[in-house]
Amino acid sequence: MNGTIRVGNLFNIPFYIHPSWFLILGLVTWSYGSGLAAQFPYLGSGVATLLGLMTALLLFASVLAHELGHSFVALSQSIDVKSITLFIFGGLASLEKESKTPASAFWVAIAGPLVSLLLFSIFTVIGFGASATGPFAAILAVLATVNLSLALFNLIPGLPLDGGNILKAIVWKITGNPYKGVVFAGRVGQIFGWVAIASGLIPLLLFGSFANSWNLLIGYFLLQNAGNASRVATLQQQLTGLTAADAVTPDSPIVNANLSLREFADEQILNGQYRRFLVTGAEGELLGAVSVDSLRAVPTALWSETQISEVMRPIEASTTVQSDKSLLDVVQLLEQQKLSALAVIRDNGVLLGILEKASVINLLQKRMQTNPA
Repeated sequence: MNGTIRVGNLFNIPFYIHPSWFLILGLVTWSYGSGLAAQFPYLGSGVATLLGLMTALLLFASVLAHELGHSFVALSQSIDVKSITLFIFGGLASLEKESKTPASAFWVAIAGPLVSLLLFSIFTVIGFGASATGPFAAILAVLATVNLSLALFNLIPGLPLDGGNILKAIVWKITGNPYKGVVFAGRVGQIFGWVAIASGLIPLLLFGSFANSWNLLIGYFLLQNAGNASRVATLQQQLTGLTAADAVTPDSPIVNANLSLREFADEQILNGQYRRFLVTGAEGELLGAVSVDSLRAVPTALWSETQISEVMRPIEASTTVQSDKSLLDVVQLLEQQKLSALAVIRDNGVLLGILEKASVINLLQKRMQTNPA
């Protein structure tokens, strides 16, 4: 899964760690360990480093709790959580699908920051209530501060941050169009990305200071993901209202089951455009599929007296789709099953044609030319 390491399940949700996480774990351990050693010399470097590692792990546990907040609310809406991944910028809960309503999307988005604010309150109360002192108080203060920062940072109103998803839900509620919400929140996310990059570059160029260099990575992360979200939403918006029937390839490779292999070779194979054909019966119903390679099993002398029905193979139901199925769902099906084409059939089983990725792309290009977002 993109180079990530699976470390198990959390509440039946696959849990992954990206290799970049180990780099941040080491840096955080060294940073907080060094800070504790300087603040409390009596600890010694070994104990301070161990406490730094414990602090780092608790911080990542906080990030994990943040993502579980999103996940539990999504699960309550019958949305499967495909995975949770910890990586260099924090964590990511991958959801199977979007919420059905803007209100539902809002609660999924805000759940993570609310968990972080809750943890901030808990660590703050423990610190004051237990009158903590020494390293224990310092660690509690760090945990409280980081959880507050995590909540506030994620509430920035731009994708891919939680605040961007909240903004998306609000725009969706106002306009009634979820894709407009994504595009708007994505553009806001790009603005924040450029601001972050500028805040890192200006000190570097003017004063030679690397103090805000981390902002360069954050800005790049925001630009990349916000831009991708906007592009995907634009494509999804163009697919709205279309069905599988709208993307059927003209002159699809279809042959009749009663056709002889000789006629098949002369009429279809010689043009060389397709290597595989769908086979229909007398009423146009889908019966199976035949490939050019199937002819090799039959001697050439017998081609005139052998019909396609004798060499065709059955077609799997998973490679067919109803003609009235949403084209957006069809595209997702193509990606999930890693298919290049699907047979499009009507309710009565009659074959309408073949739907290929290329035909979907052509249809999208035409719609975007006539209906730009």
